[in-house]
Amino acid sequence: MSVRFTAKIRRGLVVVSVASGLALGLAGCGGGGDGDAKKPNATASPSKAAGSGPSAQEGQPQRPLAELKGPNGLLLQITSVVREAGGFVTVNGNFKNDGSESIVIPAELRGDETEILKHGTSLGGATLVDPKGKKRYYVLRDTDGRPLTTIGLTTIQSGQTIPVFMQFPAPPADVTEVTLQLPTFSSGTIKISG
Repeated sequence: MSVRFTAKIRRGLVVVSVASGLALGLAGCGGGGDGDAKKPNATASPSKAAGSGPSAQEGQPQRPLAELKGPNGLLLQITSVVREAGGFVTVNGNFKNDGSESIVIPAELRGDETEILKHGTSLGGATLVDPKGKKRYYVLRDTDGRPLTTIGLTTIQSGQTIPVFMQFPAPPADVTEVTLQLPTFSSGTIKISG
C-alpha cells in the first residue's frame, strides 16, 4: 500500500467517526421519548399585568455618582468606586464631551511625575483624598512605572463618551467617602462600595 492510499483511508475513518459521534449526540438531545406524549403543549402568553415597564437597567443610562467639570465642556462622570480584595480601589467613569467642538484631552491630566510623563497621555495625575485621615492616594503604577489608568487618550469628539478607569491604594476599611481630584477639573466627593 502506498502512503497516499493509507492517508486517504485514515481521513475517511476520521470523517465517519466524527459524523457518527454527531449523529449520536443529536439523537440523545432529541425529544422523541414516551414521556413527551403525556405532557401538554405549553405556549407562552404575554403578560397582562398593568404597569410592567422596562426595568431600571433597560434603556436608561446609569446615573453618575459624581460629575467633575473640566475645560471646554469636558466632563468626567464617575459610575463606580469599588474596594477590591487586593488592597486597591478602582474608579470607573466616562469622559464626555458636552461641547460643540472636538477637544484635545489636556496633557495636565497625566500629572508631572517624570516616571509617568514618559508613558504618554493618561489619568496619572488623579488623586484620592481621605479627608478623615488627612491622606492623599496617588494612582498605582505597574513595575515599569506605567500608571494603572486609561492611557492613550488623545481627542474626544463633540457628544462622544469614552470609558475610563483609575486604580488607587485602598484607604482604611472604615473610610467610605473620599474626594477625587484630577488636574484642570473640579473635585468631587465619591462613596466607596465593597
